[in-house]
Amino acid sequence: MENNIVEIILHLVLQISFILLIAKIFAEIFERFLKQPPVLGELIAGIIIGPYLLGNSINIPNFGPIFPKISHSNIPVSNELYAVAQIGVLILLFISGVETDFSLFLRFAGPSFLVAAGGVILPFFLGNFLTVIFGFADNFLSPTALFMGAILTATSVGITARVLSDLKKINTPEGITILAAAVIDDVLGILVLTIVIGIIRGGNLNGFQIGIVALKAIGIWIAILLTTILISKPFVKILKKFKTDGARISLILFLCFLGAFIAEYFGLAMIIGSYAIGLAFSNTEIKEELIDSLKGLYYFLVPVFFVVMGMMVDIKSILPVILFGSLISIAAIIGKVFGCGFLSLISGFNFLGGARIGFGMLPRGEVALIIASVGIAQGVIKSEMYGVAVMMAAVTTLIAPFILVYLFKIEKEGLRKWKKK
Repeated sequence: MENNIVEIILHLVLQISFILLIAKIFAEIFERFLKQPPVLGELIAGIIIGPYLLGNSINIPNFGPIFPKISHSNIPVSNELYAVAQIGVLILLFISGVETDFSLFLRFAGPSFLVAAGGVILPFFLGNFLTVIFGFADNFLSPTALFMGAILTATSVGITARVLSDLKKINTPEGITILAAAVIDDVLGILVLTIVIGIIRGGNLNGFQIGIVALKAIGIWIAILLTTILISKPFVKILKKFKTDGARISLILFLCFLGAFIAEYFGLAMIIGSYAIGLAFSNTEIKEELIDSLKGLYYFLVPVFFVVMGMMVDIKSILPVILFGSLISIAAIIGKVFGCGFLSLISGFNFLGGARIGFGMLPRGEVALIIASVGIAQGVIKSEMYGVAVMMAAVTTLIAPFILVYLFKIEKEGLRKWKKK
């Protein structure tokens, strides 16, 4: 037992050391030579060294491959490495919350809800429709069609949060709207998934029951946020009484991880909880201290998350369904860009602002893969449909940073004149 634990830890340490080396090399290449965000380099590094491509071939004598394919799981990497990556995204979303201008967040809460609704309704319809049209499902209420629709509703806020942070654009109207809408989008996506599973299991969900599920999901997030806002300033006063080195940051991370646990425990995503905790402390006097104290942890863990996300991409699983996967990927792009972008125009953004928001909501990342893995576990989608989900997640995740950087380099306001007033 002891030797087994030592071996697991040794393997994890080797994997993390290799990831950090490759991540920084690719990030440097993309930022310095290709003039692209470093996150894109980290994602592509993950694809290359992942277990689906070179990971199984990079062998160390008397040790084996560095990144072996984990065949008994929907996740191709070890549980230990995936857990480290998830801690990385919690840190990322917590810092994104702390960096957010809280007054701007409240100002754009209404537009964010509209944007999130557009990012769920249109993508779900397109995914469901194409699955039936191409003969992968018999009707629009077929479990496969419902799940493909649900997969397209996902938004991976981690990718966009990193790009906005690198560009110093979190505290812009578009940045605030994207982050807030992505949180709401996640809640709405969970609601869609809950309804879909209820239909698959033969449950007759009526409007009242759907409303209860929605209120529960939204209510939990608001409860986490409001509770933390109420205790944040008294908590800061308590923190100041601690004189031990690192006490403040440790106790803040205690709240961050506790919030993530509570969100996941009640059926939401962990990142929703960590973002809410960070947002609550964005309005306190220790805001800058938190950001500075967490920089080292950020630069250590966040690249691990993005490399592991790249490792999720299985090129081989995409090839048999390349045509359908291409169409689903196009639908995924249209669904978010037009669904979110159009409703942002109604909310007071101009075409440039709407485009920034639409492409900011585009990445599907790990969220789509998690929903797809639920579909496989329920036995309602087959491996080729998982391949489609992988392709769509990869395409949307990789192209969003390219376009988002270009759109934010345009030195123009994203709001209409009446909205700025």
